[in-house]
Amino acid sequence: MKKSTPIQFIFRILIYCLGMFILATGVAFSVNGNLGVSPVNSFPFVVSQILGVQLGTCVTVFFCFLILLQIIILRREFRPINLLQIVFSTIFGYFVDFAKMLLGDFCFPTYFGQLAMVAISIVFIGLGVMLFMQTDLVPMPMEGLIACVAKKTNKPFPKMKSILDSSVVVIAVILSLVWFRSLLGVREGTIITAILAGRLVGVFKKPLGPIVDKICFSK
Repeated sequence: MKKSTPIQFIFRILIYCLGMFILATGVAFSVNGNLGVSPVNSFPFVVSQILGVQLGTCVTVFFCFLILLQIIILRREFRPINLLQIVFSTIFGYFVDFAKMLLGDFCFPTYFGQLAMVAISIVFIGLGVMLFMQTDLVPMPMEGLIACVAKKTNKPFPKMKSILDSSVVVIAVILSLVWFRSLLGVREGTIITAILAGRLVGVFKKPLGPIVDKICFSK
């Protein structure tokens, strides 16, 4: 792990939280666009519609379940510091609800307006993920689960990410079809986000990564 002074460590936490808030804002835009949410949020979105509770609450519970899976898979290899994922998952859930409250029911009119909402969502997601990953703190639960499964199976991270993301979407689709007899939360926007969001992380990292490193880490 990279070294940082106490002040720099505080900045790391602040930038990590900023990244989560930007990511949560991206989730809110995707929900309002009504063309499908990002893969990792598709399952909690469907559950929130079934139970009639806030999306942020379902995201937090789902992320805690992913942390439990990490513990079961890694057992003694699970690092206690990664329990901080629970804290950050709770904060992220609150950010999702707060961002949704700020955005209200706002959405651009027409189908092209909905696509614009998806585009904005992808930009926020890419930027948010880049920021919290660049701080080199604890991973978000989905990324943590993908990493430990990749480690145990000796499979590359990108391949396991595709498999686990797809699995979450499939479960969300099945649950939606069984409960509502229609698709909720999984549409063309989900596919577009899955294809483009990861690439935008790299786009943002090139100019912003060195700036974050300069703020957060000692030479």
